[in-house]
Amino acid sequence: MAKRKELDENIKELKTKLLEGKVVLGTERVLKELKTKELEKIFLTSNCLQKIVDDIKYYAKLAGITVVELEQTNEEIGVICKKNFFVSVVGIIKWD
Repeated sequence: MAKRKELDENIKELKTKLLEGKVVLGTERVLKELKTKELEKIFLTSNCLQKIVDDIKYYAKLAGITVVELEQTNEEIGVICKKNFFVSVVGIIKWD
């Protein structure tokens, strides 16, 4: 189980990247970007479907991209992202 400090850092990083506009929301968009290796990190919610988790982890392993499993639910991440829908998968885009 992750420590509280690590969780706060992950949420803080997510909020910062949201403000910078460097995120991709949703399973399909994240998988598409993941296959082209345009992401640097992926966040998964605690109640993300297991099939989606398995797919994301598989492609992330092939691409060498970090996957972070959060303790927050998709509803909480939707609120953090200021969306009026649930968000289960968030990808952080590389900006070189």
